[in-house]
Amino acid sequence: MLLRMSTLLLKTLREDPADAEVPSHRLLLRAGFVRRAAPGGYTWLPLGKLVLERVTAVVREEMMAVGGQEVSFPALLPRQPYDVSNRWTEYGDDIFTLKDRRGGDYLLAPTHEEMFTLLVQDMTSSYRDFPLLLFQIQTKYRDEARPRGGLLRGREFLMKDAYSFGLTDSDLSLSYAALRAAYQRVFERLGLAHTIVSAMSGAMGGSASEEFLATSEVGEDTFVGCTTCSYAANTEAVVSIFDGSPSSAGPMQVHDTPDTPTIAALVELANARALGGRTDWTAADTLKNVVVTVHTPGADDEVLVIGVPGDREVDLKRLDASLAPATATLFDDFAARPDLVKGYIGPQGIKARYLADPRIAPGTAWLTGANEPGRHAINVVAGRDFVSDGTIEAAEVRAGDPCPACSSGRLTIRRGIEIGHIFQLGRRYTDAFEVDVLGVDGKPVRPTMGSYGIGVSRAVAAIAEQHHDERGLLWPDEVAPADVHIVAAGKDGQVAASLELAETLVGHGLRVLVDDRANLSAGVKFTDAELIGVARTVVVGRRFGEGFVEFRDRRTDQRNDVAMADIPRVIATSLG
Repeated sequence: MLLRMSTLLLKTLREDPADAEVPSHRLLLRAGFVRRAAPGGYTWLPLGKLVLERVTAVVREEMMAVGGQEVSFPALLPRQPYDVSNRWTEYGDDIFTLKDRRGGDYLLAPTHEEMFTLLVQDMTSSYRDFPLLLFQIQTKYRDEARPRGGLLRGREFLMKDAYSFGLTDSDLSLSYAALRAAYQRVFERLGLAHTIVSAMSGAMGGSASEEFLATSEVGEDTFVGCTTCSYAANTEAVVSIFDGSPSSAGPMQVHDTPDTPTIAALVELANARALGGRTDWTAADTLKNVVVTVHTPGADDEVLVIGVPGDREVDLKRLDASLAPATATLFDDFAARPDLVKGYIGPQGIKARYLADPRIAPGTAWLTGANEPGRHAINVVAGRDFVSDGTIEAAEVRAGDPCPACSSGRLTIRRGIEIGHIFQLGRRYTDAFEVDVLGVDGKPVRPTMGSYGIGVSRAVAAIAEQHHDERGLLWPDEVAPADVHIVAAGKDGQVAASLELAETLVGHGLRVLVDDRANLSAGVKFTDAELIGVARTVVVGRRFGEGFVEFRDRRTDQRNDVAMADIPRVIATSLG
């Protein structure tokens, strides 16, 4: 492959685009890999398409290496299968829907579980057809409310989704383990430092679920690790543990606490008045009760009260993960609910569904609202003075929290970009469509499924996030748009010599990008080379008349004069 920059559809930018928020977004635009086409949608330019195709090839190779068979479904799908699975309703506003000229409902597919299941139902009949692994690499669509970060969160994106079908839970476990290992190989080949974390299944359904997170400070996913054991989890999947002990508190007492609608004001007053004979009250001794409105697709909204320790906030992402497919927003119509006294809500006698953090354990005592303006209660004991309708994981996770796996370790918090997600779906979809095949014993057997997704276009952005410096991108060899970038540094024969060298390197099986643009200074060409990010640059400059060129290794910043005849060998050695 030979790319000439004099004819290549390429425009580099000297300044950062105003709307570029993160390094990958900024650099992919500046280096001419993508262009914004619409909110949450990008055009892949020639260099970007080369990188995308190389990432796609790695994913495809590893899927086929574990027995995957590639198919391709339409992106425009009818409503009926999604009604059967109930996901037309569950997805709510997150999907693009439309009607055809006959009034039929369609959607632009966000995922294809239903279609894979129907295909297997149509084309298999007995145990001899299993186990089966199918995959596709196809554009998906989701109506993101706030597209951001360029390729990191868009409305249109390239995804690899794979589905395993087996007849036993053992089949599912084996497929899951094989795909998990394949994902590790994919991300190692792509040069992505990543962590595998426990995760929530969300609208996908199923039981076991793990995410592959590329380490990045700009990632939208927050995850935890343990200082002692190997535990790692998305914060949405962290299970809180109660590490306290039951209280020996006396009877509940109600006190006048005027002008204390906040936890800080309440603690200050409680210590000033020595409520309960104490002057050591802290926010952790208080019980905060947060009112939210729960929006369940296809159902009426519900008012829900969440109880958390007063030194923590409710994390709406964790709350949504716990309530999925429902979502929640903060309740603000207190005039319509005079029984919910804003700033003074307590769980005792509350007239709404009440879910409590696991730390609000039976026997624990709290300082909390008395459900009257300007009044709070002390010695409010869980299980004695109130009983919750259940527990919920909604409180923020903090560094230093006890590890739910080993208890002795403490949690650290990091950020990452979700690049892969695997699920043990079980029989949710085969049950929905009543998929049965003939078993070994002649009786019907219902297949069990696994689901395995990789964000292919997002992986390009994740690679850019992890592989760049202050000068530009620096692609790993596996995905770089070229093996070598040749720069013609002058006018007097250097361009012709560069093109001749490029043809020679192509003859050695290398992919070559050559800067043969006229009327540009060497400085501009060098700046563009660093911005584009091919690891190896060959400069045809002042010594080419003596038969020498300069070889630059962008990864080490080493520069050496090399005989032109030796360049193929030097590059081959550098590529390993």
